[in-house]
Amino acid sequence: MNFAPCLRATTLASAALVALAIAPSSALATQPQDLAYDHVNGHFGAHNVKPRFIAGAISARQYAAGACSVAGTWCGEAGDDLLTGGLGRTGLARPAPAYANALAPTPIELRRNAIHTNYRAVLDILAAGGYGSLYGPNVSNQGVISASEGKIPGWEYIAYADDGSGRKNVTLMVQVPDSFDKSKPCIVTAPSSGSRGIYGAIGASGEWGLKQGCAVAYTDKGTGNGLHDLMTDSVGLIDGTRTGAAVAAGTSIFAAAVSDAERAAFNGATPNRVAYKHAHSQQNPEADWGRNTLQAVRLAFYVLNERYGDKDAKGKTRVTIDRKKTLVIASGISNGGAAALQAAEQDHGGLIDGVAVTEPNAQPRNTRHLRIVQGTTEQPTIGKPLLDYFTYANLYQPCATATMAPADSAGFAFVPAVVTLGGITRCASLAAKGLVNGATLAEQSADARARLRAYGWLADSDALQLSHYAFATPAIAVTYSNAHARASVLDNLCGFSFAGTSAAGDPVAQVPAVQLGTFATGNGVPPTSGVNLVYNDAANAVPLGAGKRDLFAASPSNGQLDLALDGAICQRNLVVGSNIVGGGALDATQAAHSTALQRGIREVQLDARLRGKPTLIVHGRSDTLVPVNHSSRAYYGALQRGEGHHHGQGQASYVEVTNAQHFDAFMGFPGYPDRYVPLHYYLVQSLNAMYAHLSSGTPLPPSQVVRTVPRGAGAPAITPLNVPAMAQTPADADRIVFTKGTLYIPD
Repeated sequence: MNFAPCLRATTLASAALVALAIAPSSALATQPQDLAYDHVNGHFGAHNVKPRFIAGAISARQYAAGACSVAGTWCGEAGDDLLTGGLGRTGLARPAPAYANALAPTPIELRRNAIHTNYRAVLDILAAGGYGSLYGPNVSNQGVISASEGKIPGWEYIAYADDGSGRKNVTLMVQVPDSFDKSKPCIVTAPSSGSRGIYGAIGASGEWGLKQGCAVAYTDKGTGNGLHDLMTDSVGLIDGTRTGAAVAAGTSIFAAAVSDAERAAFNGATPNRVAYKHAHSQQNPEADWGRNTLQAVRLAFYVLNERYGDKDAKGKTRVTIDRKKTLVIASGISNGGAAALQAAEQDHGGLIDGVAVTEPNAQPRNTRHLRIVQGTTEQPTIGKPLLDYFTYANLYQPCATATMAPADSAGFAFVPAVVTLGGITRCASLAAKGLVNGATLAEQSADARARLRAYGWLADSDALQLSHYAFATPAIAVTYSNAHARASVLDNLCGFSFAGTSAAGDPVAQVPAVQLGTFATGNGVPPTSGVNLVYNDAANAVPLGAGKRDLFAASPSNGQLDLALDGAICQRNLVVGSNIVGGGALDATQAAHSTALQRGIREVQLDARLRGKPTLIVHGRSDTLVPVNHSSRAYYGALQRGEGHHHGQGQASYVEVTNAQHFDAFMGFPGYPDRYVPLHYYLVQSLNAMYAHLSSGTPLPPSQVVRTVPRGAGAPAITPLNVPAMAQTPADADRIVFTKGTLYIPD
């Protein structure tokens, strides 16, 4: 598809002045600060002022069917839009369009393909799974199906938030659909899920907000696709293109904080490595996810007032859309859901009116004296921080599934054989180190599975442990260990690094045509877009020290191809603060990393204090990535313990959906569509419920278990019967109840 620009790009500081009738940024800077919107405590003044945290210009572009409405702005070819990048419902369901020149993709092409990738990354895109009937661009928030392509025209604003160092450069974006009604303004947050880039939530709360006629406030949360190729010293820019780090000079999404001399030495010792922002920014970005989300909301208020605000006699823009008149919903999924909760906890200025999230990575700080009982069974382990349970899963998942029949492991056909074979060796290595019990493979595997259940996973997760290890667990263990420890890429923490790899698992140089499209295809957490995990300490690397891809790596302690178990043990040691094999203290270097890592974990934990904000949390019971006992159940229980008696439990509801798991996009894997239903369908319901509650006083659905019906053998096309709605009056047997420090969940 030819996305030739009809006119040139602009910024708020230049030609967009015509469209938005605003003063140049230099003039804005001279306005009295006491008349500005106070972006610290949330108070509005008389006039609109550019937020102080914005670094540089704010890009403003119109995406409209046909000609742009304002001369001097950019618009795509006829049919381009905010939601689908001009692809429409049909194009999103097809493979991504090719670049005209893969070695020189344009910002327009990169944006289009980023929307394509990120929309599909959080949804089941198959018609049988509900795309086009239960959800999708052609389905309204109220479930009305149309024959349209679902394109949504409007304006898109993008800028960096920074602290003046040029190193944070958190990407913020605000999309304002043409259907926005300034007489009843609304804003919905869309922080990216996982570590995705700025379009990471386009298919989640982003889509709902655009359809609802709300401005959508996005942020990449300081993670995004920040790839720094240390060999070529190239970095990515905010528009997706790449250039040299020296040329970017503080305007890149991410550049590792290393000197030229350090980089040269590192490249000599470990060639072909790359650094990623989430892992290697040395800023523990998760600690600021709430702040970044609030910044996106504040940017939304700014651009809305520039666009719709009235002028006074001196030509200054008055604040007409303020927090008192605007309905603001904090929403997001997975890590985006955690960002929304963190923002709501930090919102002391009253920007946020309500919270509606699904499968949040919620890490409550204090679950002491909290009990969770499902049916008649008290859950043995609850409320662990994410890196704690991930480093535990990273040890045991391959072994726990080593003796499960292929039919009992969802996605088995897509799991590389090296993982399933490595799981067998992993069991033997764990047993030799005293980390599992049993004399036979069957006994060892059963013990590993029992350990996972004892550590908080439900039996509902058994079928997902293998595919989640293959596609997620080691990546998150490496990324978050580095992030929480504020480790440099130079540290090679626990022996891990990032690089392209050959078929045999040896580090190789990046493929330019792949790297240049990373903005569109990357997810921010290797393995992604030609970058894999490398275990530098692999005993089978030639030469020794060159490293092997983790899946092909032999542990130095035993020479066994056990999926780099020694590296996984190191990560676990850093979390617990001692050596899990035989006990004993860590060496000085590891002890320092452990102390920093544990401090980083504490920085990202949530207080479970929302000061009475209406809140609706939805989670799938079968979630294996972010297990309910450690996240939503624990957070909701802590919330009720902390403020239920002050604000009333009716202000917050927790809905648990049976037969729903974390990755709707995995529904294309065999074994997934017959077992699981799309959780996204319930995100739409939760946002509808919150909007109705805030706008017209409709009570939120009470806490409950929603009992879905799997599609079953052959996975026939899904129908509404498979996904019943949240009930306003659930049956007694479905009610989730909190009383006397205990959260009771029905079986």
